Amino acid sequence: MKLKTMLAAVALGGTGLAAAGAATAHHSFAMFDHVNRVTLKGTVANFQWTNPHVFISLDVAEGGATKRYTVECASPNVLTRAGWKFNVVKPGDTITVLLNPLKNGDPGGMLETVTLADGRTLTDSNPPGGVFQR
Repeated sequence: MKLKTMLAAVALGGTGLAAAGAATAHHSFAMFDHVNRVTLKGTVANFQWTNPHVFISLDVAEGGATKRYTVECASPNVLTRAGWKFNVVKPGDTITVLLNPLKNGDPGGMLETVTLADGRTLTDSNPPGGVFQR
């Protein structure tokens, strides 16, 4: 009987460790440059109020062309507590975002603040630069 109990405990522990690794990987901010920040002004192409993260697709005029940036935000729950609503950003809105850009140079980044067309500024509730105190 003890052998069955021990094997069950080992299996449960292994499953728990595997799940913890997946959860940790999901919340990595390693892909973003936390030293440099970029300010972009553009037109909202799409606003996705979805779990686990909200996303803004932003069309930015650069040189004679338009480049689409993907801006990752916190979760709807976190943003709601920071004063956001599901309809605060709409396609066609002109907004200004301050973000930590992607390290690989792709057009996108992690949101720090957004300034709406009416002048209101909202944050994503993450610490500045995405760097958490340890």
